Amino acid sequence: MGDSTRGSGDVNADPALTEYEARLLQNIENHGCQVTYVFDPTGEHKSFSYSAGLPISIGQPDVIVFGLSKELMHFMINEVAAQYRKGLELFEGQIIEGLIEGYPCVARRVLSENIEDYFSSAMWVHGRALGRPMDVAFQLVWPGVEQRLFPWEEGCDEAVIAAQPPLYTQRMNS
Repeated sequence: MGDSTRGSGDVNADPALTEYEARLLQNIENHGCQVTYVFDPTGEHKSFSYSAGLPISIGQPDVIVFGLSKELMHFMINEVAAQYRKGLELFEGQIIEGLIEGYPCVARRVLSENIEDYFSSAMWVHGRALGRPMDVAFQLVWPGVEQRLFPWEEGCDEAVIAAQPPLYTQRMNS
């Protein structure tokens, strides 16, 4: 973890930072990332959680997960970070165990065109620390409880599909 991009000293010392930005950087320094939960109080858009800071602290892409409880999504992201620290390197279609008890999840590479709408804090951290736009992230996709099918598999429950916007495919109405 001797990565010089992580910085040193009190991140709150920069007067140009907002309170949120300072807390975000402090969380990355203390914990390796910040997990942010995003929800729409109207229920029109699916809730999700995403990491910010994993490329800086661990050298691996940030991740996102949709449609589960806040607590479970946070656990899943923190578990991926723990697996990263043990040598995990994500690739498109990789099966990941240990995120949901008894069910495998699959890592799907988020298309770069979909990053901006979902990774606000991660994009800011990435640009600030690495000096370039964020262009790699992975979506953690879970299967249905009953059928154990993933959203791209024939016969998958419509609720499972609807709960997980496929950031790994091109938008039809962009």
